Amino acid sequence: MALFPALSPSAVAHDIPADATVQVFVKPAGERLYLLVRTPLKTIRDVDFPERERGYLDLEKLAPLLPDAATVWISGLIDLYEGEARLPAPRVAATQISLESDKSFTSYEQAFAHVTGPKLANGANAFGNQVMFDVLLEYPIQSDRSAFSIRPGLGRLAARVVTVVRFLPPSGVVRAYELLGDPGLVRLDPQWYQAAWRFVELGFFHILDGTDHLLFLLCLVIPFRSFRALIPVVTAFTVAHSMTLIASAYNLAPDALWFPPLIEALIAMSIVYMALENIVGGSTVRHRWIMAFGFGLVHGFGFSFALRETMQFAGSHLLTSLLSFNIGVELGQLLVLLLLIPMPDALFRFVVAERMGTIIISALVAHTAWHWMMERVDRLRQFRFQWPALNAALLASAIGWLMAILILAALIWIVCGLLRHRAARTANGSAPRPIP
Repeated sequence: MALFPALSPSAVAHDIPADATVQVFVKPAGERLYLLVRTPLKTIRDVDFPERERGYLDLEKLAPLLPDAATVWISGLIDLYEGEARLPAPRVAATQISLESDKSFTSYEQAFAHVTGPKLANGANAFGNQVMFDVLLEYPIQSDRSAFSIRPGLGRLAARVVTVVRFLPPSGVVRAYELLGDPGLVRLDPQWYQAAWRFVELGFFHILDGTDHLLFLLCLVIPFRSFRALIPVVTAFTVAHSMTLIASAYNLAPDALWFPPLIEALIAMSIVYMALENIVGGSTVRHRWIMAFGFGLVHGFGFSFALRETMQFAGSHLLTSLLSFNIGVELGQLLVLLLLIPMPDALFRFVVAERMGTIIISALVAHTAWHWMMERVDRLRQFRFQWPALNAALLASAIGWLMAILILAALIWIVCGLLRHRAARTANGSAPRPIP
């Protein structure tokens, strides 16, 4: 047993790497689609790399093994689609072993010339865990103007795989993607409806996965017993988070390192405040739409952080994707409200008195959110805050934001007033007339 590791050194050499970055170029040209892939050679397992003295790779003996390795570990893990049809198995056009210092994959032209160029000399002192494996695959296609998609199932190459994909269509507009693990099907140049559906789905599941957003909605719902009473509150929250979400997507939000932890701390603070307001009660509930609007601005920035890594899938449909994400969030909120509104009503009717139940639930929520807030404040203290320079540009931006917020708040106030007036007229019209 003690001698076993010494007798099997190849088993150690082929362990699964912890991290790997794979670079991919996708270029349709005429009736061919070229796929250039670079991955660390250590991610190619189940292959015995021939070695010479001192453990250096024997590149001459390794060269005949590379096409089969490319077929199994590269083309066998990547699916390409033209429209909705999966492309047939590709031809391994060229393979290459490169040193880690090689910079040819900075552009498609340089990478293509390097992979199809002269091979690395056998006299190069290269170890198996210090070189790159470059592959050129060739797919038959109908037209280079088709809509192409890729499913890079390269998550098996390492414990954590980052795939950088660059799509070069004939139009010249390069699309870049940074994919983690196995991301599923990726539309390289999506149509507007494909981007819209993806972001509706993303927004829907984001609101369901966000515990802090769900607790905030719970605090909003507890004092109300009907959807009609919640309309002004939900409308204010929706308009507010849509504003900051769109502003952040168009780079109008601060990009400092302290900003995300600040927003996360403010989100937890908003939950604590709403829970305490439920405990205290009073007439402030009638004006809760104002607080929903203010905290909605904060939650919108929180939504934008979830979109940073996924905006790459929007293609050229940025605004459509943002609006679709908002639609998905609202659908998720509607589902949550449909579940939350009957639950407190049944709880207060059959289990505990309404006032006592409101206090108990709000206290539990406030306790949880308070711990979140303190943890996020501690994280925020690790960053050094620098006040922006007070100049004309900053003042103009602040005045513009203030005017936009005031205008939208006034519009919401007018809409809510009209809704209340209409509800009052409906109630008066349905009341029975006195008998003369």
